[in-house]
Order: sequence, then structure tokens, then C-alpha cells
Amino acid sequence: MRLTLGINPVREALRAHRALDKVLIAKGAAGPRIQEIVDLCRAQSVPVRFEPREMLDRAAKGVSHQGVMAFGAAQDYVDLESAIKGANLVVVLDGVEDPHNLGAIVRTAHAAGANGVIVPERRAAPLTETVARAAAGALEYLPVARVTNVSQTLERLKVKGFWIYGLDERGTELHYDVDFAKPTAIVLGGEGKGLHQGVQKHCDVLVRIPMAGEVSSLNVSVAAGVVLFEWRRKQNG
Repeated sequence: MRLTLGINPVREALRAHRALDKVLIAKGAAGPRIQEIVDLCRAQSVPVRFEPREMLDRAAKGVSHQGVMAFGAAQDYVDLESAIKGANLVVVLDGVEDPHNLGAIVRTAHAAGANGVIVPERRAAPLTETVARAAAGALEYLPVARVTNVSQTLERLKVKGFWIYGLDERGTELHYDVDFAKPTAIVLGGEGKGLHQGVQKHCDVLVRIPMAGEVSSLNVSVAAGVVLFEWRRKQNG
């Protein structure tokens, strides 16, 4: 885990939207720069805790921290080309913000045979220790690329020959009826929101999982497992 120490380094890490697991601030620390860090943390859903200064001193191991430190990402992102090179299957996430869901999707995607995961810079959980724990080691093997715009990325994937399948409860095709063409990109929407309308327009096929109960949709990580292993079953069938 990366440790960033000091007011300015932590503030710049937040401004640059670096993946941070949490920010610690010494109790009693105050002022406009501290408040800016707190506001940035809240805006980016980065947990911020106020702890005794002695705790920060121990974590910093003698290095000056100015009462502020951040614990960084568990894993680095790769560029898009690295994530899709030679891929048969990539998973594109359109706004998955819960780190447990992201980690579970990474774990499932790796188990199903995916070659990469693509996430947006905004409306996405960063690659924190929480994600790494939920992924249960899969982050070491499955590259994750971060992109500026999901819709533009889908068009780039099409140029590379990918067929785009968006999972959405309003989809016209049932997931077990789809003959997935390769290379495949499966697009999953965020918690409770599904795919954004702009992203839907860039999908070749909208796919849905038929539901028997009164609840209209599954948790996104569970839905990912259903569709990804259907893809795997058809490749092996």
C-alpha cells in the first residue's frame, strides 16, 4: 500500500483523482487547507478519519506528515491497449462505485476467463485495498484499465473488432439465448442505475437476465457472474 504524507501531496493526490483507500488527519488539525482535503475526500467518497497525532507519527516512521496522510491504491492501472491486446473477453464497468462489488467483479471476471476490466475515471471505485481483498488475489493477474469516457472506449473497441453486449434489465435478448461473438466486451452498469442511456446506444446488443421474483434486478457483481459464466459455457460448449 502506498503512503502519501503531507498536506500538499495528499491534496494533489486527491485533485488528480488518484486511487486512495483512506485519508487520516490528526485530531486538532484545522485550517482552510485541511478543510479542502476533507471536502475533496467527501466529493470522491474517500473515507477520512481523524486520529490521534501519535498514530500518524507511528505510521509515518519519523517522516514529517503535517498531520495528514493518505493510503493509496493496492494496484496500478494499465493503459487500454494493454488490457485488450489479444483479448477474447473484456468487462467494461459503467459506474460501479462500491469497492466490494468491483473486487467481486474482478474476481469473477478472472475466473470466467476475461482478459481485462475497463473502468471510467469518474463514477468508479478506485483500486484500493478493499477492492484487492474482495478480488482475493485476482488483481495480480487481471489488468484494469481506466478510461476517460466509456462511450468513446466502446467505439474504440468496435474498431478493434469487439462485439459489445450491454447488460440491462430493459434488454431485448435473454442472456442464455445470446451467441456471443468474439472478441467480446460485456458492459455492466452501476449499482441501482444500470447502464447510462449514452452507453446503451454504443452497445450492439442489450441483454437481460430473466427474473422470477418481484425484484427487478440483481446485485451487479452477481449479475456479472451469471453473464460471464454463460459466456464461458458457450465458449466451452
